[in-house]
Amino acid sequence: MYTGKRILVIGGTGTIGQQMVKELLTYNPKVIRIFSRDEYKQYEMQNEYREYNSQLRFLIGDVRDYSRVYRAMENIDYVFHLAAMKHVPACEYNPFEAVQTNVIGTQNVIQAAMQAGVKKVLFTSTDKAISPTNTYGATKLTAERLISAAEYMKGTTTTVFSAVRFGNVMGSRGSVIPLFKKQIFEQGCVTVTDPDMIRYMMTPSQAISLMLKANELAQGGEVFVLKMPIVKLGDLVEVMVEETTKKYGIAHTVDVREIGLRPGEKRYEELMTDDEAHVALETPEMYIIPSIFARQRQYPGIVQTGVKNVFPETEKAIGKEVLRDWLLSEGLI
Repeated sequence: MYTGKRILVIGGTGTIGQQMVKELLTYNPKVIRIFSRDEYKQYEMQNEYREYNSQLRFLIGDVRDYSRVYRAMENIDYVFHLAAMKHVPACEYNPFEAVQTNVIGTQNVIQAAMQAGVKKVLFTSTDKAISPTNTYGATKLTAERLISAAEYMKGTTTTVFSAVRFGNVMGSRGSVIPLFKKQIFEQGCVTVTDPDMIRYMMTPSQAISLMLKANELAQGGEVFVLKMPIVKLGDLVEVMVEETTKKYGIAHTVDVREIGLRPGEKRYEELMTDDEAHVALETPEMYIIPSIFARQRQYPGIVQTGVKNVFPETEKAIGKEVLRDWLLSEGLI
């Protein structure tokens, strides 16, 4: 699907963006354009991927700037839209900045893709878009709706728009794993909002493989919900402390201090709403929520059965040993 093609990765210097670029290079595309506003991260990626200089192009730009987004999309086949303001407290204290990046930025991507004649656009959403209690979730929900509605209002344009919804990616910038590691080293104390809090989590490599699978299946307007294991925050803290102190020979005791929920934060996340679960299709790896504008579409080998037991209170958190294996195999400790 990607061999010899031109690909644009918006937000390509982030954790998922870099993993995406690394994976896409294995398909030998004609060119990958890496679009972001992080100049230093682009410099680091240029050095890391020096052997692929003939295939990589680094573009400084912001999704808020329509003309720059449009220029980046000229002659592009596939777009992966990964750019976002994603940190819950930052979005709470700067709500319109989140709107400009997550909502207006997504609309810029949609309009530019239609204008440029892109084949497919895949947008990355979040489980926080379900029954949102914070600005981040609300802006991502709005962006999801823009992507789904684009399928209805695109007219004769053939661009296929779809979204993929997933939870926390282990080890991503600003996430709890790098934070816990830093606290263990520098403070000898780990701060946790609530040990009983549960989160949907997956490794970067799991996220990328399922995103590419979703893009392959996309016919237009769908939201693909990746099946993600549940992690209990208290278990994650315990494994992080055990493995980090063992690996780096830290002798002192590491205390765990509970600090309570941050503004806008939920104790439990959800994968989809009751109404979405009613119409969703299920595959071994993901759920497919069809576009409200095109629910009659058929997916080869996939039947609509309605989905049950997709809510956190009905699911069991993964064991500490599985969590330990993931952290070690992905090199996150």
